Formats: sequence, C-alpha cells, structure tokens
Amino acid sequence: MTKTAVSEQITHRWYTRPVLFVADVNRALRFYIDMLGFEKSWHEGDGAGGVCQVHRAGCEIILCEDATRRDKARLFVALNVDGLTAFRREIVERSVPSEKSWWGYDVIKIVDPDGNELLFPAAE
Repeated sequence: MTKTAVSEQITHRWYTRPVLFVADVNRALRFYIDMLGFEKSWHEGDGAGGVCQVHRAGCEIILCEDATRRDKARLFVALNVDGLTAFRREIVERSVPSEKSWWGYDVIKIVDPDGNELLFPAAE
C-alpha cells in the first residue's frame, strides 16, 4: 500500500447507510418504529414518498419502496453488553418475533415484513 493510500484511509471517512427495499414503506416504518424502537429521520415528499430513513443509537437505515426490487438484505448490528441486555428486554416486551440463528456465532435474527434480516449478537 502506498503512503498516499494510507493517508487517504485515515483522512477520508466513509459514511454508509444500508438501503432496504420494501413493498410498502409505511408498513416498514411501522415495524421499525413500533417494534424495534427506531425514529424517523426524514421521509421524501413530506411523508408521502416512497423513501425514508430511520435511526436508532447511531444505526441508520434507508427504507425504499420499489415494486420491482425483491432483494433481501442482511444487516448485522453489534451491541455492547448493556445495549444487548436492554434490546433483548425490549423485544420480549414488544413481542417482536425473533429466532436464534448462526452467523459465525450465535445471533438473534429478526426478519422485517419484507424478509430483510437483522442480526444481533446472542451472547452477552
């Protein structure tokens, strides 16, 4: 790696947000807000559009309604011990459907209404 490439890696931070394709953006919004505790950041068309963003504790997700896309995504969310304990309590209180799964190690898998998977570490 050249000195310039190393310098570029240090000085340029890439800001990323996954885009999850959904059949109904309002249904997806209800799931992420009501079930998983996200907040809506913005919604195109003053709330009438098909693209919006939700966020929670630094995790940002763009939800995009697109009838032609049926892609499924997998998002891994790392939590510290306190965050994981609180989240586990929340999903029980909100009756969020979840299952134990494996992704290199034990994880909690939550599937949104469009089949997108959110994985959380299972071990505390």
